[in-house]
Amino acid sequence: MAETVGETPHYQGSAIFSYGFRPFFLTASLFAGFAVPVWILILAGETDMTWQYPAREWHVHEMVFGFLPAVMTGFLLTAIPNWTDRPPVRGIPLMLLLTLWLAGRIAIATAWVNPLLSAFVDGAFLVVVTGILWREIAVGQAWDRLPIGFLISLYAFANILFHVSFLRGEAADFPGRMALALVMVLLALIGGRITPSFTQDFLADQGMTEQTATFSRMDGLSIILVVVASVAWIVYPRVSATGWMLVAAGLTNLVRLLRWHGWLTWREPLVLILHLGYGWLVISLLIIGGAILGLGLPEVDAVHALTTGAVGVMTLAVMTRASLGHTGRPKHAGIMTILIYLMVNLGAILRLLGPSTAFATLPVLSLAAVCWSGAYMLFVVVYGPMLLRPSLEEQ
Repeated sequence: MAETVGETPHYQGSAIFSYGFRPFFLTASLFAGFAVPVWILILAGETDMTWQYPAREWHVHEMVFGFLPAVMTGFLLTAIPNWTDRPPVRGIPLMLLLTLWLAGRIAIATAWVNPLLSAFVDGAFLVVVTGILWREIAVGQAWDRLPIGFLISLYAFANILFHVSFLRGEAADFPGRMALALVMVLLALIGGRITPSFTQDFLADQGMTEQTATFSRMDGLSIILVVVASVAWIVYPRVSATGWMLVAAGLTNLVRLLRWHGWLTWREPLVLILHLGYGWLVISLLIIGGAILGLGLPEVDAVHALTTGAVGVMTLAVMTRASLGHTGRPKHAGIMTILIYLMVNLGAILRLLGPSTAFATLPVLSLAAVCWSGAYMLFVVVYGPMLLRPSLEEQ
């Protein structure tokens, strides 16, 4: 995502609705800080709250189709103007889009809402976002972004399938796994684009002569293997061949990651965290593949390398960088931002490995939730004021 600073001068509305990253990064972080602790309370039997779906399915849906689409939307609505040279979605349209997302959260959280109406309201959000994305790609002739358009369209379809499954009284494992597989591909595409790009910018600013590897057949092979392995995981999640495909994709993307010289960015955590986020994608491919092959962690835990690890770390990496850059601040990670990164990584490690340790599961999961959700709440505290106020150039 190219980085620009500030907002176009003709916009006179509230700062929070001047750019997509502002309301969606803020509300997604608030939601992440709330939803995971609530899930831990449910596991501990400390609450008898009822949802539109059973508790586990509520947790899965709201993290995969609630929290993550909000972050995606914030990123897309901020990146699209750079892709198309068109004005951003802002003001009342942006406010209505956020309202639709909030309506979906309320509809899923309240058992008394008609299930069909709940499904319609929640499913509409990603459909509308997809429509905006395709409109901007077409009008701006940003045809190189077609893969992103197709992936987000499939993501919206997976959410619809989730609702249809429950309305028919069926399990929703397939659409949930489909969404996570799409996340793998999105991370390989977008993470594989911004990580070497921002790394090269940093190396140049530091006067270093090292160059990150330019996009080559190696990168293309890495992405193709992720796509093939993801499709196999969707369709044949228990077949050994799928496990080997995921492992092969993980090893190939490890080589890809090493070609970006991430260790040279240790002086700037704002760049280093992108490498750690992509590293979590590599780990998730290897661990999920190993779980299918009967090696290592159970699959229910292995999947959290992707959700709490790759998704958690990469979303905060993008959110912190975009919030700084687009509000006119130096792209440098201060001590509180570093603490955010430490907390989300620690939370991911605890969630991944905690249940396999000799410690009691619930206390370890609780600590993981405190660290992981705490990272997002700390983002709200540190970055919330930046998101609510005009950029520095306008103050």
